[in-house]
Amino acid sequence: TFGNPDEPQGAVNARSPGSLADPGPQNPALGKQFPSAQTPPPTDVGGQPMDRASFNNAPRRIQDGGWARQVTVEDFAISKEISGVNMRLAAGGIRELHWHQAAEWAIMTYGSCRITALDTQGRPYVGDLKAGDLWYFAAGAPHSLQGLGPDGCEFVICFDDGHADEFNTLLVTDWFAHTPPEVLAKNFGAAPDAFARIPLHNRWIFQGTIPGDLAVDRAAAVKHAETPPYPFIHPLGSSTPVKESSAGSIRVADSSNFKASTTVAAALVTMPAGALREMHWHPNADEWQYYIKGKARMTVFDTGPNALTTDFAAGDIGCVRRNLGHYVENVGDTELQFVGVFRAPRYEEVSLSNWLTHTPPGLVAQHFNIDEKLIARWPDNGPGVMPRS
Repeated sequence: TFGNPDEPQGAVNARSPGSLADPGPQNPALGKQFPSAQTPPPTDVGGQPMDRASFNNAPRRIQDGGWARQVTVEDFAISKEISGVNMRLAAGGIRELHWHQAAEWAIMTYGSCRITALDTQGRPYVGDLKAGDLWYFAAGAPHSLQGLGPDGCEFVICFDDGHADEFNTLLVTDWFAHTPPEVLAKNFGAAPDAFARIPLHNRWIFQGTIPGDLAVDRAAAVKHAETPPYPFIHPLGSSTPVKESSAGSIRVADSSNFKASTTVAAALVTMPAGALREMHWHPNADEWQYYIKGKARMTVFDTGPNALTTDFAAGDIGCVRRNLGHYVENVGDTELQFVGVFRAPRYEEVSLSNWLTHTPPGLVAQHFNIDEKLIARWPDNGPGVMPRS
């Protein structure tokens, strides 16, 4: 069993009877969810910032029509590049017309949703999404979201700024309520009393009627305007994997195949029980992770040396800073799926096995005191995911 060669640690090295005891106050139900924190592998060493947060204990803001909860850098100090929002819209529920000071990327996790948007050239877009689909709105792009039948939708939003706050967005109802009626009248070429019944508080999320036919809404929005050159949506969940084997699959969406998404890239990873997301790192951005289903264990390696192992379940969030080595293992008995999100225009990854198998084998063998014949059997194609051994 490997460990810190300078200072043996971990339960395997504990000799005195009281070394593993925990007689103080504790929450056993919570502790059982984090076995790697209770009894870390002896290879863990040093101290790293906590790399796990969760939507499961984030407070929900609930309104008629849906709810949302968020995790920003204020809650999750390590995640400076991405903040996350989990939102639910009932069938007909509307996330009111608004825009943000950061770009918005999202993945649908349940149901179906209709989006509307306008680009900076005044070109409108209306589209429907299902589970596994993405949308992207550049900073300042006005848009709306609405749940479709039969049961609305749920999704996770990522902003390309860890400080971005879903509860502090630029809302069209707020702007109307804080503009003199005579200015509204002049702006829209209408009488001032036409605005007598506008809401004086923002609506944020509210219950509306279920949208009708997509083609009808598109025609009503487009009128005589041009069509945006690239769609605001992308079918990541049903796209062709860039890596696929019996050990799982990796699907990627970045500016190469999702042209509208100029500041955010993503990888959707799906693995059966026991499989391993191979040891690797990302050189161009931090990785913000959202665990969609299953149970995972991840170890992150940093200089020092520092190594931290953490457990994750559905609804949890992870964060790995750029260039730090890590792996993710499916430690449950069901399929694991998570999405990695990066504040970058393209997806980049360096595979440890790919690097070592494309280095002279004699050099590698001298590093690890192993036989060159063993190195020859290592995967040399950056497999992405590895099966249970």
